Amino acid sequence: MNRIWDFFRQNYSYFYKGFLFLASLAILVSFFPKEATFKYEFNKGRPWPHEDLIAPFDFPILKAPEEVEKERRDVIDDHELYFDFNIALNETIRDDFKKNFEAYWTAKYGVVPENDLLKQVTLDRGLKILDEILARGILQSIPETENRPPGYKVTLIVQRVGERVHLSNLFNIHTAFDKLNEMLDKSPQADTEVLRQMLEEALTPNIFYNKKVTQSELEKYLNRISATRGMVQQGERIILQGELINKTKYQILESLRTEYEARLGIDSEYYLILAGQILLVAISLMVLVFFLYFFRRDILEDNKKVILILLVIILMVFITSIALKFNEQYIYAVPLCIAPILIRVFFDTRLSLYSYLITIILIGFLVPNSFQFLFMELITGIITIFSIVNLQKRSQFLFTSLVVFISYSAIYTGLNLIQEGNFSTVRPLDFAMFGGSALLILFSYPLIYLFEKIFGLVTDVTMLELSDTNSSLLRELSMRAPGTFQHSLQVANLAEESIYEIGGDALLTRTGALYHDIGKMDNPMYFIENQVTGVNPHDELTPEESARIIIGHVIKGIEKAKQAKLPDQIIDFIRTHHGNSKVGYFFAMEKQENPGEAVDDSLYTYPGPIPYSKETSVVMMADSVEAASRSLKIINEETINNLVEGIINHQVDSGQFTNSNITLRDINKIKKILKKKLMNIYHIRIEYPK
Repeated sequence: MNRIWDFFRQNYSYFYKGFLFLASLAILVSFFPKEATFKYEFNKGRPWPHEDLIAPFDFPILKAPEEVEKERRDVIDDHELYFDFNIALNETIRDDFKKNFEAYWTAKYGVVPENDLLKQVTLDRGLKILDEILARGILQSIPETENRPPGYKVTLIVQRVGERVHLSNLFNIHTAFDKLNEMLDKSPQADTEVLRQMLEEALTPNIFYNKKVTQSELEKYLNRISATRGMVQQGERIILQGELINKTKYQILESLRTEYEARLGIDSEYYLILAGQILLVAISLMVLVFFLYFFRRDILEDNKKVILILLVIILMVFITSIALKFNEQYIYAVPLCIAPILIRVFFDTRLSLYSYLITIILIGFLVPNSFQFLFMELITGIITIFSIVNLQKRSQFLFTSLVVFISYSAIYTGLNLIQEGNFSTVRPLDFAMFGGSALLILFSYPLIYLFEKIFGLVTDVTMLELSDTNSSLLRELSMRAPGTFQHSLQVANLAEESIYEIGGDALLTRTGALYHDIGKMDNPMYFIENQVTGVNPHDELTPEESARIIIGHVIKGIEKAKQAKLPDQIIDFIRTHHGNSKVGYFFAMEKQENPGEAVDDSLYTYPGPIPYSKETSVVMMADSVEAASRSLKIINEETINNLVEGIINHQVDSGQFTNSNITLRDINKIKKILKKKLMNIYHIRIEYPK
């Protein structure tokens, strides 16, 4: 049992990585639909690449979605409107008119018998006009009848009996008033002034829109729209090998695909489909593992980085699967190009492209027209990577967003032209989807910040912000320890040039060099570069006390860096820039002042650790050489050469670079760079032969 536990403990990292990939496999497979898929891939406007296709069974030919949508729009635009003719309302309006007439007449003429004849004539004429207009009907004003031609027919329901009439045969409130004025002009015997006022108040719609019946009838017509057009009989030849897939053939093939998948979904075994999906996803993930193993083993060994890559892939597949559940058109609104941006920012362009390929291949199993999808996403993703090769400013995300929109739009237009030969199927909605996807690219920036905090990684964008000499910590260093600040700038320049020559992260090296001595801020006058008055406080201290202060700047630097929440990658430069070397000056002084006595080496030794990367090693060399060069009394090519060779050879001999992946060839290149840069700093001319 102990042997098994020891084996598990020794190989814990491998078991953990295996668990990560198995968990990712399970999550990705859960996003896949559990129905069988059509085995042929085809695209409109291209030749049929497979063998002659014969119909394996009878199936209906489905209409294209746009054709069905057009038929629906035609039905909706031309559907019949239904109105109720309220006959009973006519009597109510007539009775109210009679009652109001008495009041109007009395208000104008009073109770005078000699006006009775005029009164009766006026009342009779008013009732006749009212009856004639109401009998024809006044239509309720609704948006559905606006801008309709006069010949447009509506159905009038009168006492449960429908009758189709022209819209022009019915009054609206405006034409009713026109008719009223026309009839009043032909009534000289009546008091038209009273009648006009009363009739304008009395006239009201008596034909009302019946929305319920109209909607019910519209649904009936919409339900009658057939989704199919014709049939293909079993054994009938559908398409020949090499035959061009035109619009008609494409729709027949789509119909066969739909029927094929529907039948397989019923007849096939769920577990066999699941097994196939597991196999394909497992192969895709294994290809990713092999790439990391052969080309980026450093990433494969770091579990946090592996989790980040897998999380990005899973996130993109998940979002796409959600979009597909709502509508297939929404897949082009999914910001898949965020994936290569995130991987590029944290790693490199090669891994970014490779992981993006795995992502879109997995998504290709989910989406329809996978060739078209893969082509669009692959080209757009590659162009996206090109746009962020040198990511140095946040404004580049805006440019990348624009590039994504243009790429999608151009590829989409080209694919439609080769499939249709015209612009008939180019839809503005698709361009809106591309625009939405491009805008969502801007969420990369907050995602980068979020992933930095979660996984403890640092991006070039953060490095650029930290390397700004106006940042709070560097500004404080320049104010409190100006000599150390100038020293750090020189070290940063020397280290950046050196790491660029041997190959490494120049931005990380420069940033780490700028912060490597921030621990000197607390006691700046104890460090020679800040002593401008000629007073050296070490003269008042013992060598042991002086060594304690000098060594303490490393510990204090780490504390300040953590308080400022600097990334661990930067703090590593503070930890390692002296390695486990000795404070040589005070160690020698202690031995000189106490000859013959044993000296405790640990009191004069930096706590370490020693550098473990090219970047931290280069900063150690540049720091030591730059600091020592300030103490040279005679500065020329020979003294600088001896200084660089002596310091770096001593560091090599004392084992400061044993944990680093730096080579002797790299070290020799660094020596040459440091010599050249120091001679430039001190303006030393190379002596030419006489």
